[in-house]
Amino acid sequence: MTNSPAPAQRGRPKLFSSMSIRNRIALYYTGATALLIAIVFAAIIFTVDSVVYRHLDEELLKEAVETLGEAHIRIDDFGGFVRGDAHVDDDVVDHDDDRGRRHHHGRHRDLDVEFVQLSDAEGRIVRKSASLFENSLGVERGSREAVMRNSTVGGATVRQLQLPLLGRDDKINGYLVVAVPLRGAMLVLRDLSTIILVSFPVIIILLFVVTRLIAGQSIRPIDEVIATAETITQSNLDQRIALPRNRDELYRMSVTVNALLDRLQQAFGREKQFTADAAHELKTPLAAVKGTLEVLVRKPREVEHYESRVRTCLTELNRMARLIDQLLMLARYDKESGTLAITEVDLARPVNAVMERLQPVGAAKGIAVTLHDSRPGTVAADPALLEIMLGNLLSNAIKYSPEGSPVEIRILRRDGAVVCAIEDHGIGIPAEQLPAIFDRFYRVDESRSAGTGGSGLGLSIVKKLADLQSIAVSVTSEPGQGSTFELTFPS
Repeated sequence: MTNSPAPAQRGRPKLFSSMSIRNRIALYYTGATALLIAIVFAAIIFTVDSVVYRHLDEELLKEAVETLGEAHIRIDDFGGFVRGDAHVDDDVVDHDDDRGRRHHHGRHRDLDVEFVQLSDAEGRIVRKSASLFENSLGVERGSREAVMRNSTVGGATVRQLQLPLLGRDDKINGYLVVAVPLRGAMLVLRDLSTIILVSFPVIIILLFVVTRLIAGQSIRPIDEVIATAETITQSNLDQRIALPRNRDELYRMSVTVNALLDRLQQAFGREKQFTADAAHELKTPLAAVKGTLEVLVRKPREVEHYESRVRTCLTELNRMARLIDQLLMLARYDKESGTLAITEVDLARPVNAVMERLQPVGAAKGIAVTLHDSRPGTVAADPALLEIMLGNLLSNAIKYSPEGSPVEIRILRRDGAVVCAIEDHGIGIPAEQLPAIFDRFYRVDESRSAGTGGSGLGLSIVKKLADLQSIAVSVTSEPGQGSTFELTFPS
């Protein structure tokens, strides 16, 4: 069976998944910035292009106005039409002939000048400036509005303005076409585009390098966290990560990792103590059994002596068997891996079952176990686990109570919740030791516990099973007066 990739990694190229975080930060930042720079450069080119063409269009309109003014022809607003006499006067282009001659020397043809051309209504050339030589400007016949467009003259691109010449009868008598070369403007735009195209990759490469350096400096605390974490083993769990000076996300991450290490150290310490205590508890009955058997095999003894020692060995073995059962139960439910069968249970039924089972144990010490104030109470719990919890609590109450003292059980309601209280009148527990009584292998009095055969796991099992079923466990106690354990079931 193959492991499927995590949802966040599906569809992501392997190149990105294997890339370091500083390279990914630099790449993402550079990509976003490159897109913005490209938009800005495109806007610059578009703006410059618009400004250049607008300037050329204004120059063409000015030239057309001057040409028509010298020819005594009136012009309306740009985009309108020209009205004048029905005939076209040759003086319209005479002034431009002089400028063409000044630019024409010998056989050299210079097209970096303004061009003027007059055509009749059919588009036939009537007059044109000398700067056009044998070339001509294109005419769009029939257009009654000003036409601004690009065209070519002698292989060179020009910007031209065409104006219709209308007679008094509102008919088109001809066209005035004025043009200027675009070579200078196109050189400016080409140079600008070249500069942008050359500088763009250089800027992107420099931006990536600088961003990677900055990202490397920014995530240096992460490298320190990784280096520290790699050196931490079970032998130096007390080592912690140095906190950054700035209280940012990296600071929070370091604090979180340190808190995790604290919990791991505490858990490891508890497991280590648990292992040592379990080994000690198992070693004690084994040592007793081994010592007894070694004494028995040294020389023949009376039958009564053998029987007495065998009963002692059986007692120790039974104690060890109970301890192993308890350890297995804790191991089973320690990671909440046990299967719970939560059902509606009448609390009085498991209480009566436990009382009946432990009645002989209490009778041996003259202890009467009674159920007082039993009110109907249905709770949500696992019946089998609930009997184990009640059995451990009642067994402890009998075990640590003096002979002839009573043990009382009450089922009552408090703030809408069902409560089961088990009260004894035994040795009690000092207030400073109450927080630790649910720890594994913890004993209030080691000598007394050894005498009663306790292992220090009973209350640990009660607490673990209670947590699994969302049952609250509490205890109140007075040394020499007794203890009261309460199980509060959820509403």
